[in-house]
Amino acid sequence: MSAPVTPEFSHRIPLEKLSSRAQDHSLEADVAARAALAARFDLIAIDRLIAQVSVEKQGRGALLAGRLEADVVQRCALSGEPVPAHVAETLTLRFEPEQAEPGEIELEASALDVLAVEDGAVDIGEAVAQSLFLALDPYPRADEAVLARVRALILSEEEAEAAEADAKAKASPFAVLKKQ
Repeated sequence: MSAPVTPEFSHRIPLEKLSSRAQDHSLEADVAARAALAARFDLIAIDRLIAQVSVEKQGRGALLAGRLEADVVQRCALSGEPVPAHVAETLTLRFEPEQAEPGEIELEASALDVLAVEDGAVDIGEAVAQSLFLALDPYPRADEAVLARVRALILSEEEAEAAEADAKAKASPFAVLKKQ
């Protein structure tokens, strides 16, 4: 059995340390955390990730409210070229203990932003990381000038077939004999 993996941007707070009065937290991902999150989310880079949040205990769970900002570089969905983006999101998340036997549940719109309390603690760093991922453009697109430059390099199907045939002919051991 393997040990549980600690998230890249973990900032765990035990529920017992929370009060019903909101506590402010400032989070900023360091270089290593940003690189690990970029790899996890298949981004070229995360240049900045910060969050200003408040956390308060509510019943057996907690409520997180605040804001995250990030500067990321995604890959264009069409060309693979770098696409810089700025993400600014308002956060409102609830942490609740996991149900022992979940069974069948009806989800309401308000229930969609609920995270689990794990081992008696809330991980506000992981909550920020997941919120960043959900806020990313699922189909980032480079600007038209970049796409035009990339389109100029794309071969038509006929050009690609001719180039492949030419490469095969040059790689043939008989290519030298044909030249003579």
